[in-house]
Amino acid sequence: MSRARLFFSKYGLDLLIVIAAVESAISTALSDDPGHPTGLRLWFEVVAVAAVVLTLLARRRFPFAAPAVTWLASAALSFVDGRLIVDKAGLFVAGLGAALLLGNLRSDRQARVGLAIVLCGAAIVIYNDPYHETGDIIFTPVLFAIGWMVGFALRQRSERIEAAEERATRAEREREAAARVAVAEERGRIARELHDVVAHAVSVMVLQVGAVRHRMPVTDTEDRETLRNVEHAGRTALAEMRRLLGAMREDGEAPELLPHPGLDHLDTLVDDVRAAGLPVKLQIRGEPFTLPPGLDLSAYRIVQEGLTNALKHSRARQAEVDVDYSATEVRLEVRDDGPGGASAAAGPGHGLVGVRERVKIFGGDMTAGAVPTGGFVLRARLPLDGGAR
Repeated sequence: MSRARLFFSKYGLDLLIVIAAVESAISTALSDDPGHPTGLRLWFEVVAVAAVVLTLLARRRFPFAAPAVTWLASAALSFVDGRLIVDKAGLFVAGLGAALLLGNLRSDRQARVGLAIVLCGAAIVIYNDPYHETGDIIFTPVLFAIGWMVGFALRQRSERIEAAEERATRAEREREAAARVAVAEERGRIARELHDVVAHAVSVMVLQVGAVRHRMPVTDTEDRETLRNVEHAGRTALAEMRRLLGAMREDGEAPELLPHPGLDHLDTLVDDVRAAGLPVKLQIRGEPFTLPPGLDLSAYRIVQEGLTNALKHSRARQAEVDVDYSATEVRLEVRDDGPGGASAAAGPGHGLVGVRERVKIFGGDMTAGAVPTGGFVLRARLPLDGGAR
């Protein structure tokens, strides 16, 4: 069944053209009009009418020439036999189809020329018919002009659909490009923050190694030299890391001098959001403990992004933050009751992209979206082992 549908969708119009050509040829051969030709002239007319219709098979290769030739040839044959064209159903269908094809041309100039060919061709065919009436010279070309107008309307509709599809495709590409930029920017920000954390840890290690070396006896030269090498390697690594951090910062971006926040700063964050006009309820589950610096910072940023979405995009009346500590992971949840919660996922800052990147770094998972009862919920799980297996 699917093969038959595919065949007719691809070759159905060609099949109709062949049927129309056969009908026109048979009708010409069996015509009993007075003065009907016989012999060689009859066979010429049979072949000629079939060829006029079959010309439309070349419409894909010659979108203008094929339907134009159908009309021009019909007008020319009407001079040979005035009744040859007008009384054939197949030729009528072919002429109407040719008019539609000419109206459907992409080139406005060719379409207008095609309309002139249709009008003139129809008028000539009717004029050469010895039995025509005066009104036929007007109404018959108008009938085929309506076919041309149908083709023209279909072309405009097709162009609008293609333009809409192109805009949708371009918008999708732009969204994908914006998302890639947002991911790159967020990864750069995460990298800078984590490099700051690592740089701080390396600085502490270097200072402690230096302190131990200075307290060692002068006679213990081998151990002192080993610690001096460690201290030198640490300072070199720290200098390279600071140089890398400087390269990663955008032009004009000042280095961060304040310590990075963590989950123990949530009270301050919640107070700031409340001061901005959004009531927030903070609930801590489990026994809080010191988290690895990078994970602690990312957990804070996730909660911060969730509250920012609730404040800017969700039009919420209140929000809730749950932090659940366990021995193996930290679970975060930020939810609000705003009617515009679904739009938070598509905020201009691509904030959820950053949340997803942070969660991915530590081997966790996240969900974000509107809930049936109303509002928007952001959930994230951060394993304390960084997702190691």
